[in-house]
Amino acid sequence: MKIGFIGLGIMGTPMALHLVNAGHALYVHTRSQIPEAIQVAGGVRCDNAAAVAREAEVVFTMVPDTPDVEAVLFGENGVAQGLSKGKGKVVVDMSSISPMATKAFAKKINALGADYIDAPVSGGEVGAKAGSLTIMCGGDAAVFERVRPLLELMGKNITLVGGNGDGQTTKVANQIIVALNIAAVSEALVFASKAGADPAKVRQALMGGFAASRILEVHGERMIKRTFNPGFRIKLHQKDLNLALQGAKEIGVSLPQTANAAQLMGACAANGMAELDHSALVKALELMANHEVAKG
Repeated sequence: MKIGFIGLGIMGTPMALHLVNAGHALYVHTRSQIPEAIQVAGGVRCDNAAAVAREAEVVFTMVPDTPDVEAVLFGENGVAQGLSKGKGKVVVDMSSISPMATKAFAKKINALGADYIDAPVSGGEVGAKAGSLTIMCGGDAAVFERVRPLLELMGKNITLVGGNGDGQTTKVANQIIVALNIAAVSEALVFASKAGADPAKVRQALMGGFAASRILEVHGERMIKRTFNPGFRIKLHQKDLNLALQGAKEIGVSLPQTANAAQLMGACAANGMAELDHSALVKALELMANHEVAKG
C-alpha cells in the first residue's frame, strides 16, 4: 500500500520504519529533518501534509497535542487539502489528544469523503521500536479491519473500543493509571530509601509480591539508576493528565488522585524537568523529602 506518516519523533520514527520495512511505500512529512533511518529505508519526503495525503491511501499522524493534530489536518497545506472524495482514503491519528476534539475532527474528515480512526498508543519508545505497542482504537468496524494489518506491524494488543473518540478516551484512562502507578512507586522508594533500606533490594523484594507491576519493574529501576533520559516526557504526560481533568470537569467526575499526580508533574516542570522521562516524577517527592532515592 501507499502509506503516509506525519510526525517522526521519538515514537513516530520507529513506527513508520515498521511500515516501510514491511514493503509498503512510505510518504512522510515532519517539522524537523527527516531521520536518516527513514531515508535509508526508502521513505519519500513530502513538502507538506497535503502532499502526503495526495499520495497515500492511509495517512498516519503522530504529533504531540490536540492543536498539532488540528493544524496537520486542517491548517494550511493540511491533510484535508490532499483528500479526494471517492478515493476511500483513511486518516489514522495515533497521537494522544482530546476525545471531544477527535469526534469533531472525524466528522470533518468524513465530510470530505474519507474515513477516520483514532488509534492512540501505549508502550513508549521501547514498544514503538519493538513493534509491541498497545493500540486503542475508535471508529467504524469495517474501516478498522482495513487498517488492522498495518496496525499489527506496530503493535500487539490492538482493540477497537467503540466509535470515534473512544480510543482517545481509553488512552486518557491509561495515562491516569500509569501516572498514579509512577507516583505510588516514587512514594514507596523515597520512603524506603530515607528509612535506610537499600532501594534496589526493596524493589527486588516487591517484584515478587502483590505490589509487582511493569512500572515498578521499569520505572523503579530508572529511579534507582537515575536514568531519566526520555522515553515519554513529563511535559507530554502533563498534557494527558490535563486532558483527563478537563474531561472530568465536562462530565462531572472527580479525579482527586489524578489531580495530585498532575501537581507532582507540574512541580517537576517548574524545576526544569519537563523534558525528562515521566519516571522523574520521583524528583518532586525527593525535593519535598530533601532526599534522593539513590545517587546517580
